[in-house]
Amino acid sequence: MADLIVKAAVKEELDDMNVASDFYDALDEEVEELLAEASRRASENDRKTVQPRDL
Repeated sequence: MADLIVKAAVKEELDDMNVASDFYDALDEEVEELLAEASRRASENDRKTVQPRDL
């Protein structure tokens, strides 16, 4: 699995919250699923361009 998220950006976005080390892996899996679903929707609509509406 590729690292799809940037840990420093996540930590910055969550401001003063502590982030468990396994949170990043779980978030990366969620993003991977989201991207796969968006890709599938674009393909089903005969497009090679993933658009916001595919989310």
